Amino acid sequence: MTEKNVKLSLQDVSFTYAKGTPHEMKALDNVSLDIYADTVTGIIGHTGSGKSTLVQMLNGLIKPESGRVLIDGEDVWAKPKEITKVRFKVGLVMQYPEYQLFEATVKEDIAYGPKNLGLSKEEVAERVKSAAAFAGITQDIMEKSPFELSGGQKRRVAIAGIMAMHPDVLVLDEPAAGLDPAGRKLILGGLVRYQRMTHCAVVIVSHSMEDMALYCDDIIVMENSKPIMHGTSREIFTQEERIVNAGLDVPEVTALLKSLRENGFDIPYGVYTVDQAINALHELLKQKKRKGNN
Repeated sequence: MTEKNVKLSLQDVSFTYAKGTPHEMKALDNVSLDIYADTVTGIIGHTGSGKSTLVQMLNGLIKPESGRVLIDGEDVWAKPKEITKVRFKVGLVMQYPEYQLFEATVKEDIAYGPKNLGLSKEEVAERVKSAAAFAGITQDIMEKSPFELSGGQKRRVAIAGIMAMHPDVLVLDEPAAGLDPAGRKLILGGLVRYQRMTHCAVVIVSHSMEDMALYCDDIIVMENSKPIMHGTSREIFTQEERIVNAGLDVPEVTALLKSLRENGFDIPYGVYTVDQAINALHELLKQKKRKGNN
């Protein structure tokens, strides 16, 4: 197995909101974890588990009260006056980013970041075109005001604007929240294609176990302000009982196959996508057919 390269690292990081007040709340509690290069990493957990605080740490929006955040082995807070440079390396798309659009046209909104990098007009135009394609933005809306678009279209424009900056790490907090299945597939599928093409690190926060199973290489499970599980998607979703004990749901297809297994069917563990389930059931039917013919 090829050893993974660490892109981002949290070392003994803690953070508390409203510290010293009656509303004090521990958001991250002595968290240590690695996020790997050239990987789509999913972060899952209940509301209040620390997911959003964690991702805001990754690009310096929140400074840890203790511990360190490293990118490529360097402490992002070593030079506090240069923290803005970190945000060019780690692009963060907040939940409901469509509310952050402000330019006159879709094209100008996507181009805003690359222009601030001081790129040539030709390079900006190429980045806008490429990012729009990955985000599923069609040419017919490029000259429209982003405020005329649907919610899903606005979301894609906001994501394209961060993609166009070519960050080393692209972090997205619930990028498909509130969208229908087609909209979720368009955005998340585009993110995976973008990652495979650019080989950057992508981090996706989501409540959807189905999305995590389908689109992520690695999974981090958060509970009570710290990670309780971290591994490949297969490693995580093979541990069905541990996920349920953490108060989370396994993907529906995993739950279905677990039920079949408990009723005596020879279903393998670690099946967590529809395509895998279809293959497993086809194999089961083949085995039964062969036994019937003997």
